[in-house]
Amino acid sequence: MEFNEEARVDLYNEVNGLSDEQLNKRPADDQWSIKQIMEHLFLMEGAITKTIIEKLEDGEEVNAELKPIEASLNRTIKVQAPEFAIPNDDFATLEELKLKLTATHQGLIKVSETADEKQLESKGFPHPVFGQMSLKQWIPFIAYHEKRHTLQIVEVKEKLGISN
Repeated sequence: MEFNEEARVDLYNEVNGLSDEQLNKRPADDQWSIKQIMEHLFLMEGAITKTIIEKLEDGEEVNAELKPIEASLNRTIKVQAPEFAIPNDDFATLEELKLKLTATHQGLIKVSETADEKQLESKGFPHPVFGQMSLKQWIPFIAYHEKRHTLQIVEVKEKLGISN
């Protein structure tokens, strides 16, 4: 979870000090605002954590080899967000977004601290790009995913002319 904590610190370092207007401004009609990126992150973290919990309870054992999840940082490879993790256009404040991110993160921390290590290694579910992944590998994947989108936030800030 140390890597996940580092990813969260990096995310907050990029968004702290931004106004709510800056957070909610899209660089273009077909691009997400920083608020939408943050919403996508808590939707994904919450959904992955929920799935890990479900698979720990009644998931089948899988033979999942380690996947190159660090490739998630390559922003030149585009991946369509799953339907459940597409953010809305509603206005949100940084405080609201941080509360939601904290809630999903606390859920992930609890799972990682209480789950049986052998079950995390032996059970899994498929990733749309990497295929079958162990529950254990899904935990750092969340951090790589967050780091990928923190890079996106840097790009959005550049497009909007924001520096902090």
